Amino acid sequence: MVVIRLARGGAKNRPFYNVVVADSRRARDGKFIERVGFYNPLARGNAESLRIAPERIAYWQGQGAKLSDTVTRLLKRQSPKQSENTAERGENTAVTEGADTAAV
Repeated sequence: MVVIRLARGGAKNRPFYNVVVADSRRARDGKFIERVGFYNPLARGNAESLRIAPERIAYWQGQGAKLSDTVTRLLKRQSPKQSENTAERGENTAVTEGADTAAV
């Protein structure tokens, strides 16, 4: 079974996790199929702590991959950010569409 889960990296007492698509029989930090994001629990200041590619997650779920509990929780944390970004893109698109029609 294919699963989307965290693979630990980083140093001792400095964890860093890659969000990976892997066979469930593989070791936690072993070979994986695709890296779809990362999670840095110790990020400070302006450093990005979480990035997950939602289109790749959707693709792999369509292929039958299951999400781990932790990845599900991280996706819920990222979701409000994505909805804000989508709204901003929609507003920008509307402004540029209006400008294009005015120029024609």
